[in-house]
Amino acid sequence: MTLPHPVEGSAATKAAAPNPLLNRLLGALPIDIYQGVLPHLQFVPLHLGQELYGPGQTLDCVYFPTTAVVSMLCTMENGASAEMAIVGNDGILGIALFMGGNSVPNRAVVQIAGAAFRMPGSVLASEFRRGGVFQQLLLRYTQSLIAQMSQTAACNRLHAVEQRLCRWLLLCHDRLPSNELVMTQELMGDMLGVTREAVSLEASRLQHAGLIDYHRGHITILDRPGLEARVCECYGVVRRETERLMK
Repeated sequence: MTLPHPVEGSAATKAAAPNPLLNRLLGALPIDIYQGVLPHLQFVPLHLGQELYGPGQTLDCVYFPTTAVVSMLCTMENGASAEMAIVGNDGILGIALFMGGNSVPNRAVVQIAGAAFRMPGSVLASEFRRGGVFQQLLLRYTQSLIAQMSQTAACNRLHAVEQRLCRWLLLCHDRLPSNELVMTQELMGDMLGVTREAVSLEASRLQHAGLIDYHRGHITILDRPGLEARVCECYGVVRRETERLMK
């Protein structure tokens, strides 16, 4: 089952923003199912650094990002953090609500500001129990998310900071409508599990190579093929697995 990007002139672009169909999971639903859940979708702006949930918190809603990107972070007792996965317009935050649990051990933090649609957890759980297309989409997405988490763990252990930064930039770019990313050095460090100084150094190297423009947390991707040439194998593994599962 393919998750289509919105096409100019389609229902996804004719509707005035904010538009739930910009989320690829919602956009892949049959019209009757979509119309059934639409009244339960609430538009919410997401701000840079905003925490959507934290460790041990009981979840009562899920989020379908449209123009925002959210990082799932594992945080240690000393405050150090590392990214497990990112969720953007490809998916949903709060999978514990339909996987049998009501809380999670990690944090969800907005790494790129934008918008999302919030749905009560009870509504999603009810739709999931119905089975059918929505359930299949959610389960396939969950498998792709697990694949991303596994590859991120291996990448953070085995690959250089520059390669990991390229992977992170490409994954974010796949989930954004533009070439621009805005975030703080501190948050970027949390994403990669390194210091702000390490982020600044590697971002400066990519800028000198003409691949990005980087200034005070504002990143513009100038040469995507160049980033793809420098990234480790992990980006391709995650992207191929996502495409395979969501066909």
